[in-house]
Amino acid sequence: MATLTLGARIAELRKTYSISRETLAERSGIPVELIVKIEDEGHIPDLAPLIKIARALGVRLGTLLDDHEELGPVITRAGEASASVRFVTGLPPARRGLPEAGRGLPDSAAAPQPQDHQGLSFKALAADKNSRHMEPFVVDIEPGAVQDKSTHEGEEFIYVLSGSLSLEYGTVSHILKAGDSVYYDSIVPHRVLSADAQPVRIVAVIYTPV
Repeated sequence: MATLTLGARIAELRKTYSISRETLAERSGIPVELIVKIEDEGHIPDLAPLIKIARALGVRLGTLLDDHEELGPVITRAGEASASVRFVTGLPPARRGLPEAGRGLPDSAAAPQPQDHQGLSFKALAADKNSRHMEPFVVDIEPGAVQDKSTHEGEEFIYVLSGSLSLEYGTVSHILKAGDSVYYDSIVPHRVLSADAQPVRIVAVIYTPV
C-alpha cells in the first residue's frame, strides 16, 4: 500500500472523524488556508501547527507522521535515521528576503522540497513505536536555516551532537556546544538556529500531553 503524505493523512483523519476543514481550523486555531496548503499543496509547516492539528483531531503527533506501528521496542541502527527524513521545516527564502525557488511554477512543482531552501531536517528515531508519548528526532540544522518561534504545550529535550547551537527561548538566547543539553517547557516561544553559520546536528525529544 502506498505511503500517505502528511496532508493525505490529515485529510484521511478528517474524513474518518467527519471533521471539515473549517471545523479543524476552528478547533486548532490554525487558518483554514494553511490546512488547504498542507492537504492540497504538500506544504510542511513547523512543529507547532502540526501539534495543534494533531490535538484538534484527537491523535498523537506521531499518528500524522507514522507509516506503521510496532508494539515492541523500536531500535534504530546507526545510519538508519539519516535515511528517514520525515519532514523539513524552516522559512522559505522569500520569508528571509531571498529569491524563492519555484516561484511562478505550478503548485505541484513549487511544493517545498529539502533542496528548495535551507531548513531543519527531522529524522525520526522511533517512528514505528506504538502509543508513544515522546517524539525523538535527529535534527540537522543547515547554516542559513531560519524558522519562526514555536510555542505549544509540552516539554522538549535537546542534546547537541555537533556544531554550535543558538537556542532562543523567550527573550533570552543560549549558546550550546557539542555535548551540551537543555530541557525546557515548550509553551515559551522558542526556536533553534546555527550560532556560527555552520551545520548543527542535535537530538531533540519532544513531549506533548495527550
